[in-house]
Amino acid sequence: MNLQKIQSYITLFKRYLKSAEAERHLYKWESLKCFQDNWDIAAPDIAKMYDASLRNTQTTRLWKGDNYTPKRMMLLFANMTPDYVRHCFKDLLEEEKNIADRVDRFIFYCGEMLTEYKIQNGLSIENNHYHDYFIISLYLTFCFPKQYTFYDFPTFQKSMRHLGSRNIPKQNDIERFFKISRTLWKFLEKDEEVWNLHQKRLYSLNHYQEQSLLLVHEFFNVIAEREI
Repeated sequence: MNLQKIQSYITLFKRYLKSAEAERHLYKWESLKCFQDNWDIAAPDIAKMYDASLRNTQTTRLWKGDNYTPKRMMLLFANMTPDYVRHCFKDLLEEEKNIADRVDRFIFYCGEMLTEYKIQNGLSIENNHYHDYFIISLYLTFCFPKQYTFYDFPTFQKSMRHLGSRNIPKQNDIERFFKISRTLWKFLEKDEEVWNLHQKRLYSLNHYQEQSLLLVHEFFNVIAEREI
């Protein structure tokens, strides 16, 4: 990545944070706070806990869209086999293990649960668990805000091109994505104006207040959308 381009995009990012466009993304910070307030992997009723963790007063677009319902499917799984769902999340969140392996195993586990659900519900037309890299990165981001951010491969790919990277990813590489996200976070973290502008748009009762790589997700979007 080109250092001069990173700094130029940080300047552009500051203008974004001052704009009305930045206000429209605050629902993500509300969802992060809600998750942090409710998530408890040891909760007796994991389905109820999971449902309470993924909520938002404005929109459900992070976990529900056209032909995309990962939350609904995970609730079906949690009610069908709560102990196995608990195991799946514990494995995903075990930081000592390789991140790419954890993500791939989680997808595999979801496939197994979908198969079991279809066996138990012979008339069901469900054929997709919808647990892709994005929703899994959301779980990781919301559990460990200082370590992860939302994964969007096309945006990541375009951002690397705009930042002058000589090695543009040609296929999903979630491990590299998180490493680069942490590198960019160091640049944002050092810029006091970035943090101050971000803090000004937050409401203490509604939004997550602490440092989070979720800000890098917004930075990636600005880079991808506005080539310098």
